[in-house]
Order: sequence, then C-alpha cells, then structure tokens
Amino acid sequence: MNMIARLCVLFGALAPLVGQADTAGWPREFINADGSTTVIAQAPERILSTSVTISGTLLAIDAPMIASATTPNGDFFGQWADVAEERHLQALWPAGRLDLEAAYAVAPDLIVVSRNGGDSALENKAQLEAIAPVIVLDYGDQTWQSLARRLGEATGLEAQVEQRIDGFDAYVARSREQMNLPATTANLISYNGPGMSNPIATVEAPQARLLHALGFEIEAPDPDWHSRSNRDSNDFVWAQYEHLTQLTAPASFLIRAEADRAEDFLNDPVLANLPSVQAGQVYGLGIHSFRIDYYSARKVVDGLVEQFGQAER
Repeated sequence: MNMIARLCVLFGALAPLVGQADTAGWPREFINADGSTTVIAQAPERILSTSVTISGTLLAIDAPMIASATTPNGDFFGQWADVAEERHLQALWPAGRLDLEAAYAVAPDLIVVSRNGGDSALENKAQLEAIAPVIVLDYGDQTWQSLARRLGEATGLEAQVEQRIDGFDAYVARSREQMNLPATTANLISYNGPGMSNPIATVEAPQARLLHALGFEIEAPDPDWHSRSNRDSNDFVWAQYEHLTQLTAPASFLIRAEADRAEDFLNDPVLANLPSVQAGQVYGLGIHSFRIDYYSARKVVDGLVEQFGQAER
C-alpha cells in the first residue's frame, strides 16, 4: 500500500477501489486458517501468493496477483501456466525455499500463505507480516470453489467469484449432456502398482465430486484399507496394492494418468479379475487430475467429453 493510501486509511477516507472489487466493507477482518485474524485495510491491488496451489484459484477469479511461488522444480502448474504467462505473473521462488528479499522487491499489499502442504510458508508468517498483511488459508479438504469464496472475502471479489463458479457449473452441465457414459458407477485410483500405496478417492475427493457432477456414482473405498498411521485428509484412502482387487465398480479412472497408464492397469495380471478390467473400462483422467482447481477441472471435463462425447459442444 502506498503512502497516500495509508493516510486515507488513517483518516477514515479510503481511496476509490479499482477493478471489480466490492467497494463496501473496508477495512475488513479476515479469519485465518490458523485461528488468527488479519485486518485488510482496502481491496488489494498487488497480491503475492507464497502457495503455488492457491495461485491457480487466484488466477481463476481474476485477482490482482503479481507474483507467486512455484513448484519445487521452479515451474507453475501446467494447467494454468499459459494464463500466468499472459498475465505476466512473476515466479519468485520454488516451494519450500522462501526468499524474503524477493517478497520485499515486488511490494505486495497482501500476501497469501497456505497453512498446509509442501508449499506452506506458515513458519515465515511473522517475517512476511513485516512486508504486508498476511492471510492464511487451508486448501486441504475443500473444493476450489470453497477456496475461491474465501479468497473473495479477502479481495472484495465475491460477486466475481460467484460468476466464475456459476459459469463452471454451467460448463459441466453442458458437458454432461454431450456424454454417453460407459457405466453409472466408477472408482478413482492413483495407480502406483505393487509394493506401494495406491490411493483410492473417497466420495469427498475433488475428483470424485467432479465425476459425480458429470453423472457417475463413486465407489467408496473401505476406510480400513487406509495404510497411514495419521489420516490428515478425507479425500483418499491410502490403500495397499492388494486392496485394489476388492473394488467392484464397472469403470475405473486413474488419477494423473493418460491412456498408456490405463493400458498398464488393464494388463496388470493381479488386477485381471476386476470388473472394470473385465469390461475394458479403465481410463486415464489426465496428467493434471491430481490437483483439482478451476483450470485442471476443465481439462478433466474436456478429456472426458473427448472420450465419451456424442456431439460437439
């Protein structure tokens, strides 16, 4: 925030807001995922996201984001990397390697931090608060839509968020009308093969919610198959390989997989008696399907329409 804006806040006369942000209700208090409260004086115009996961949703709601952390490899997620390039989003540091000097240099007026995940900068919250107001969000166990609504509260873009969600829902509904589904029930698997956990999506997982919206009923895995001592998410049951043989749905979708991985699943001799394998109804959900945000969800939908669509949209 510049000096003029700071003076306006001090004297109770906030400067006019730009863009489509709601001009009412400033300053506002934001309740953070860590239990703290952040006072946001006015609608932000220069947002820094320290979480590459949250950045995709900020882009989806057209928030004024100027910079973001990246994946550990120094990249943005493939499903929205082109959007980031179009908007000249600055890549500041790889996940887990926060650079305070870089954060100072971009002069943000709001900093977004994740409470959880490998891209969390929560331990650096105090240092970041010396630069700009910090909000903390938990992107686990919630859809991109609910995350977008929380971001809307912090940015004054509530109306814009609802328009984006409504548009997405309409897109899914149109896509569903164009599809001839291979089965009414399906399971969702992150297939890793023998000797490893093979996570199976619950009905609460974002991938499951998306497929349900497209007309599938989701086969729920047995919670007792969970192989982790601590379960920090309700989205997946981290099942051992042998538990895959107990699934019964006539169709299987493989998360973060293309057709070649589906072929591996179909040719796995241990899984030969699975109903989905017997029916030849095993499909890759696409390489972007591991983390569902607005952009990856649309890519998943487009991929399914390409496989099962009956007519052009």
